[in-house]
Amino acid sequence: MTAEDLNAPAEPETVLPEEPAGETLKTEGHDPSVPEAWSAFMRQGWGDRDLDLPSHPITPYAAARRARLAETFPGERLVIPAGTYKTRANDTEYRFRPDTAHTYFTGNQTSDAVLVVEDGEAVLYARPRSSRETDEFFRDRMYGELWVGRRPSAKEISDSLGIEVRHVDELEDALRGSAKTRVLRGRSAYVDGLVAPDETLDGDLARVVAEMRLVKDEWEVGELQEACDITALGFEDCVKDWSDALKYGERWIEGTFFRRARAMGNDLGYDSIVGGGKHATTLHWIDNTGPISPGEMVLLDMGVEGRNLYTADITRTLPISGTYTPLQRDLYELVLRAQEAGIAAVRPGAKFRDPHHAAIEVLAHGLGDLGLLPVSVEEALDEDSKVYSRWTLHGVSHMLGLDVHDCAGASAEAYYEGTLDAGMCLTVEPGLYFQEDDLLVPEELRGIGIRIEDDVLVTADGARNLSAALPRTPADVEAWMGQHL
Repeated sequence: MTAEDLNAPAEPETVLPEEPAGETLKTEGHDPSVPEAWSAFMRQGWGDRDLDLPSHPITPYAAARRARLAETFPGERLVIPAGTYKTRANDTEYRFRPDTAHTYFTGNQTSDAVLVVEDGEAVLYARPRSSRETDEFFRDRMYGELWVGRRPSAKEISDSLGIEVRHVDELEDALRGSAKTRVLRGRSAYVDGLVAPDETLDGDLARVVAEMRLVKDEWEVGELQEACDITALGFEDCVKDWSDALKYGERWIEGTFFRRARAMGNDLGYDSIVGGGKHATTLHWIDNTGPISPGEMVLLDMGVEGRNLYTADITRTLPISGTYTPLQRDLYELVLRAQEAGIAAVRPGAKFRDPHHAAIEVLAHGLGDLGLLPVSVEEALDEDSKVYSRWTLHGVSHMLGLDVHDCAGASAEAYYEGTLDAGMCLTVEPGLYFQEDDLLVPEELRGIGIRIEDDVLVTADGARNLSAALPRTPADVEAWMGQHL
């Protein structure tokens, strides 16, 4: 609490973000007082209007997922919250994004909702819009309709998502009783406080809901393809804006891509990485404050999150002048050969790590040809050595879906140590990174970073590159840039 808060006129109590719906309003000390005459007047003279929420295409898929989940834990109560708003600074919140598992099983994207599955039946406890019989709609800064927009009614949510909806105020009563209960923890402090934690029960639920997402159904594949297609348009936008990128630097590219993400999708899938020159050697460079300088390359790792929250994750390393120098081309082609080897290893029945090993073997031999390895290639590739990693740093693949690093809660046996099945989607993204202060590489290599990343679907007979719309070969990249610069 600040001194300003202490000295401010008495106002209604500020509700904590994790509180369920109720009469308490989220207001601030600088809000004007509300005389009863104003309050009474505001509650009068409003017409009825509904939100036009069409039937969500996820409905049959979500119902099947809930049924599978219930079959995994027969006779138990399963609680999966959507979460609530997160504070950005003081009294402002980030735009709400629901928890991934909650959306996977419901399609719901409204805040503060909680899915409860019990005895095979599913109920969504949601916070619908308030009636005009309270002050919430014109006074509450977090949920008030005149402050943040109109929330759907319980019936509108139910009709759209094909699930029974009850008010979240009823949740506490619904979670009473002796039923064996598992909670997806860490999404809602309010929900976590309603049920005593059990590390084994809750951990097992988190594992199962992550593993269920490993294989994508046909609707999910369509969502991922759309996210990749929009992302490709975003990359194209950036090249078309190249003159301004040269003028304003990395920030301009970040902003240009974000415009496409918001126009056609929901948001960015993750903070865009725009690494010009030496910034490309920082794996997660998201400051994006540097220049875009002719003669260097820029590494763009960006992805659009679609309106149903599936995200792309694509990287291209572009020559800022429009053509690669001979050295840049040689290094780029080495990374490209590694990526092609990795993609070729993607097929049903292959181990998840096979694409990584295939790509890394190419990179290690390339580093050996450059005279950089302190030992033989074979010794460097040994699991007890891996000295090549000084210049490759990261794994080549991760799962992709509703999260950019999808299914992170899955067991090692099902994910990292598991095998690939048709319907899985993973990235293939080898890279080489020569730090500007690395005295073990020739000076001309220092400050160069290259990564090429695509989103690859495992099919019944191999793999399909969902992000193939963006060029990868040096010649194709140069021709593509030439069309748009």
